[in-house]
Amino acid sequence: MSVQAGLWFFDGRPVDEAFLSRVGDTVAEYGPDGCVQQVMGPIGMTYRPFHTTAESKLQSQPYVSRRGNVFMWDGRLDNREELSLELSEGLRAQSDVEIVAAAYDRWGSDCFSRLLGDWAVTAWDSQEKHLLLARDYSGIRHLFYLVDQQRVFWCSHLAALVQLAGTRFTLCDEYVAGYLIRHAAANLTPYREILSVPPANFVKIRNGRATTHPACVFRPQTRIQYKTDAEYEEHFRTLFRQAVRRRLRSDSPVLAELSGGYDSSSVVCMADDILARDTSPTPRLDTLSFHDSTEAGMDDHLYFTKVEEQRGQRGFHFDLGGASRSPLRFDYSEFAITPSSQDRSDAKCEERRILEEGGYRVVLTGTGGDEFAGGAADPKVHMGDLMTQWKIGELARELKAWSLVMKHPWMRLCYRVWTQLLPPSLRAKITREAKLESSFEPDFARRYKLRQLQLGLLGKNDFKLPSQRDAVVTVRALANQMSDRQPWVQDIRYPFLDRNLVEFLTSIPQSQLLRPGQWRSLMRRALAGIVPREVLTRKTKGAAGGCYIRLIDHQWEQIEKLFQSPLTERFGYFDAPRFRRSLFQVKNGNITSRWVQLVKGVQLEYWLQDVTRRGIVAVPSENISSGRMDLAQSRA
Repeated sequence: MSVQAGLWFFDGRPVDEAFLSRVGDTVAEYGPDGCVQQVMGPIGMTYRPFHTTAESKLQSQPYVSRRGNVFMWDGRLDNREELSLELSEGLRAQSDVEIVAAAYDRWGSDCFSRLLGDWAVTAWDSQEKHLLLARDYSGIRHLFYLVDQQRVFWCSHLAALVQLAGTRFTLCDEYVAGYLIRHAAANLTPYREILSVPPANFVKIRNGRATTHPACVFRPQTRIQYKTDAEYEEHFRTLFRQAVRRRLRSDSPVLAELSGGYDSSSVVCMADDILARDTSPTPRLDTLSFHDSTEAGMDDHLYFTKVEEQRGQRGFHFDLGGASRSPLRFDYSEFAITPSSQDRSDAKCEERRILEEGGYRVVLTGTGGDEFAGGAADPKVHMGDLMTQWKIGELARELKAWSLVMKHPWMRLCYRVWTQLLPPSLRAKITREAKLESSFEPDFARRYKLRQLQLGLLGKNDFKLPSQRDAVVTVRALANQMSDRQPWVQDIRYPFLDRNLVEFLTSIPQSQLLRPGQWRSLMRRALAGIVPREVLTRKTKGAAGGCYIRLIDHQWEQIEKLFQSPLTERFGYFDAPRFRRSLFQVKNGNITSRWVQLVKGVQLEYWLQDVTRRGIVAVPSENISSGRMDLAQSRA
């Protein structure tokens, strides 16, 4: 992904070009195709491109529009042809940024809701004298900013702000709460002074003040009603095909992750169908598969090889099995910008090697399929709709059918459906899904409403139907996940997060996605004949719990020593003795439903030890005033 960054001094002092060069050097790995700087007195911008399409090689950024507005664009514009026609028959734009600039000149900030694709954009309005920072609804492209009395400093990469802002930061407890439970809110970073532009919003900086405004509004409604299943299937195939094709637009080979699950297999098989039938949008599509030959019940290899047999091509394979391999390492010998961004696992190192040697600049992934295509659908949500709408007869039939599938008494199931209708605070108190890991400090859990956070119930959500509320929670959760994702050099693309596809999947009756005993009903029906039958009828799902047991066991001596006097206790997050006891149970193979929170707690402890040692974040007991600090000088 390309990198954009800039600095604006509110008092009018000129930007130092040498500082912009330092910013560019810090993120050079992520924008290897050059570096362009532009200084306009107190405003300076720097742009490092990462080209993935032929059109991107034609653009020059920062880009000045006909009206004198200045833009930097990191993204892929999926509706470029439609926008070009709508803007003007005379517009002969070659690149995405030219179309975006023309759209802003025509519609102002209203243009953001019209942009389809994965993107983040900087817009300096030369007439209104304000700066706009905007992101698309999914949050795939990042954009961070720091505002103080003197300046705004922004960049696609959080590391540049932390390393070059020249200050010591305060740890953001709200971020930590979100990180430990699920993913932190998309507008937060670990550093209280630095924020992220919220997905589907733009931040306006004017007169030294930053305000946030909606760029597009996601409001799910059950408004698509067809008479037959076949019509829903055709509509899904059309939109899914469009979503995959949009993400195949590349002038270099594309690498697709292939796990053998429904989502990654569907992406690969649909891509193959597109490449066989249409004008090829990419030179070649290859696959990369991970599996664990030592993990009981992990039969991914059986299924991703079925996809390889269908396409007549063997992909790259990597076996996670073996005592020396793990999905991650608790190792912060190098600076990590967030607790989750230090991934030096064997698998990631191998993936990066394959990407570099193969010249792959685009990676396809199936993330989002579980959430939107029905893999993680909860039948209680659909029955909650029926209860809310007083459709008693249909509710009774669903309760009977699902009680047989789930092997629960229908009265117990009815009670759990009823809890979907309760206020969030009450629901968090009585539902078992809200249960937390026992080692959280009670005050921390209470202050940041961790039980509600566990259910995804924090944030505005005023919809009446449970299915609509669930759709909002799902979109928000995916945006949080994307915003907390570690930076990659390559362009990671997500067909299941395509806005048109998501709007369709959240606008159809729940019964199309989920039927008694049939998760992903629509997807399985629609992709029959495209995806191998063995994959579509798969009953198992891979899990990584055993890998984490090996990881904890392998590093137990170091972990036990670390948690004798942990920083996570000094910051008020965990009770150390209870945490050690819970972690010891995981080490011995007792995988509880909250084991991920424990693993994240270990990651957080290692990260806190590192950033406090470097002087980036102050320990609570220390009375350290903010001062200028250079990261290079803080290394031990």
